[in-house]
Amino acid sequence: MPHPRFYYGYIIVAAAFFIVLIGWGTFFTFGVFLKPVGESLPYGRAELSGAYSLATLIAGIGAIAMGKANDVFGPRLVISLCGLTAAMGYLFLSLTHQLWQFYLAFTIIGVGTAGFFVPPTSTVARWFTKNRTFMTGLVLIGGSIGTMVIPKVSSLLITNSGWRSSYAILGCLNLLGMLIFAQTLKPHPEERDASPEIVKGITFKAALFTSPFWLLSAIYFSFFFCINLVLAHLVAYATDSGIPLPTAASLMLVFGGSSIVGRIIMGTLGDRIGNTLTCLICFSLMFLSLLNLLLTQNLPSLSLSTASLGIAFAGLGALMSPLTADYFGLKEHGIILGFIYFADNVGGALGPVLAGTLYDLTQSYTQAFILAAIVSLMGA
Repeated sequence: MPHPRFYYGYIIVAAAFFIVLIGWGTFFTFGVFLKPVGESLPYGRAELSGAYSLATLIAGIGAIAMGKANDVFGPRLVISLCGLTAAMGYLFLSLTHQLWQFYLAFTIIGVGTAGFFVPPTSTVARWFTKNRTFMTGLVLIGGSIGTMVIPKVSSLLITNSGWRSSYAILGCLNLLGMLIFAQTLKPHPEERDASPEIVKGITFKAALFTSPFWLLSAIYFSFFFCINLVLAHLVAYATDSGIPLPTAASLMLVFGGSSIVGRIIMGTLGDRIGNTLTCLICFSLMFLSLLNLLLTQNLPSLSLSTASLGIAFAGLGALMSPLTADYFGLKEHGIILGFIYFADNVGGALGPVLAGTLYDLTQSYTQAFILAAIVSLMGA
């Protein structure tokens, strides 16, 4: 009796897992670097946060192009080039002394980071029809682990070697990791003689004239506005409250750990009770977490809020690609997902810089977290 052939889609999931782990785990270290960089360079948190917001915005804009490129050229080439670009940005960041150099480095990082969400998740969507949300959730667990581990390691590197050497190490990690894992990616099941799903759906141009397209864009704008606002300033907020940097950086460990749980729970819920209801659950949880963040500043309370935000973040992230496939099909899935991801990143770009500006004006994060709570309620 012949043995069933191993389905190559699982290799795709594993490779995408590590790509997201490295790409987004590295990108989300900004909050750990914010205070040390601010103490080394004569610039305020709003000015420095602006560079991170710019990178987030560029990553969103670039995701549209990377989604289209993934549809046309496949993920191997796209992710390899993005890994090389991001590595150059982090290496240049380690050499910066002027604010314009800091912004230029993050511009380069933003271009590279544009390829670390849409190409891997869109590729997974093409390899799986059944349990698509769960498989996407498994891939994004890589981002959760990266967010949990890389910022913590970075804080230790900063303490022992300084922020410049730490950024150089992150650059090397991006270069090697992306080049290695991208080589295993295949754009479509036909390349491995698997039974392909019929690629059908509507074009990007047609999607522009549908209400679900703009509704999803607004939902994900609100989502990442809130999440990125908190993540970019969480460690600084904790250290301002008297918590030491290594301990404060552990909040990112909590965020990453809880998002692992969230990927599994919300990914399963999305397949079972529907993606719309799961989305509402995630927004409600995010709103309650932000309220708790406003009320207390001790480590246990901050940990609880961070864990809840991690679950909400995980669920909404896992739903993005499957929701896009559900509404619009796979014909031009990459570019449609890229635009929704762009709206997501516009929100993510505005959040940190607004929080930094409000902090510089008031020396407090209270107003910023109130704003995030209101936006999360609107997104629900």
